[in-house]
Amino acid sequence: LIQAISTELKLEEKEYLKYLDLVCIGTISDIVPLVDENRVIAKLGLKLIEKTKNIGLKTLLNIADLKKIDSNAISFGVAPRINACGRMGFQEEALQLFLTEDSEKATTIAKRLVQFNQERQAKEKQIFEEVIEKIEKDNKDKKCIVIVLAEENWHHGIIGIVASKITEIYYKPSILICLEGDKGKGSGRSIPGFDLYTALTKCSDYIEKFGGHSMAIGITIKKENFEKLKEAIEKYAQESNISDIMPIINIDKEINLKNINIEEVKSLELLEPFGEGNKMPLFLLRNLKIDSIRALSGGKHLKLTLKQDNNIVDAIGFNMGDLSKEYLLGDKVDVVGTIEISSFGNKENIQINLKDIRKAM
Repeated sequence: LIQAISTELKLEEKEYLKYLDLVCIGTISDIVPLVDENRVIAKLGLKLIEKTKNIGLKTLLNIADLKKIDSNAISFGVAPRINACGRMGFQEEALQLFLTEDSEKATTIAKRLVQFNQERQAKEKQIFEEVIEKIEKDNKDKKCIVIVLAEENWHHGIIGIVASKITEIYYKPSILICLEGDKGKGSGRSIPGFDLYTALTKCSDYIEKFGGHSMAIGITIKKENFEKLKEAIEKYAQESNISDIMPIINIDKEINLKNINIEEVKSLELLEPFGEGNKMPLFLLRNLKIDSIRALSGGKHLKLTLKQDNNIVDAIGFNMGDLSKEYLLGDKVDVVGTIEISSFGNKENIQINLKDIRKAM
């Protein structure tokens, strides 16, 4: 797009390269596959972000206080703050941030973006807890192959994020709908092997409009058609035998604790930028002994130290806090996760970012 605009405006050759910082943020934030041209855009764009001349972006990076500029920092530190204002209905704020040449105005806007993100997080937490309560309270909903729920006070700009979490937790397609008057707007997320867009085409009699793709959809319905839509999607899912679909983790390599060191872990950075189509490598480590185990952040996350022979490594399991009740000191476990460097003060340690854990086979 920026190349085409540069051509149309007859700008100097390769003038568009000046904007690779913003293009990179858009590329990573939109979760497009980071391969081929997208990979080049992201790799070069990340270098430009480090020394960006865009006052708004520079201000946002300072406020986010990122230790390192990589695809992870953009995905979890920058993108949520930019997206939050749009989700809360103030998308013009993000545009003004990138257009302004006034550092004071940039600081004011960037602080508002942080505030919008905090509001988004609070709303998201509230809706998430309400959805979980609905599912766990109603045994019928819990037994459904597809989770389809609706409520009056849910924020339609946020329910897509919650649907993603619900699908991840229950490993079922989910559609959440915000009811407003006699209509409802919703978002849905799916699992590999079930085409949610095709499912909606089979239930189109009960839908006003919808769009998206196999893994994510947006939908508008009449309130009176909610139960009919719910029944129709469930029937289609039963006929599609999606109950047989199991979650699969694709492991890149099995490793032993004694064979990894900080230098080797740092060498994985050569494979960056990581993202869709170029995920961080997943490693399997077998037969590790639990040396310590506890829950963090009010029971939300799991923190472990794991031992193999005389080697010890830290492990963190985000949103896996409940597992602290399932394992005991001395238990032998197999774990799958990414291998990262954790920095605290001036000290660097190897850390496993857990994706799965089980009793050792």
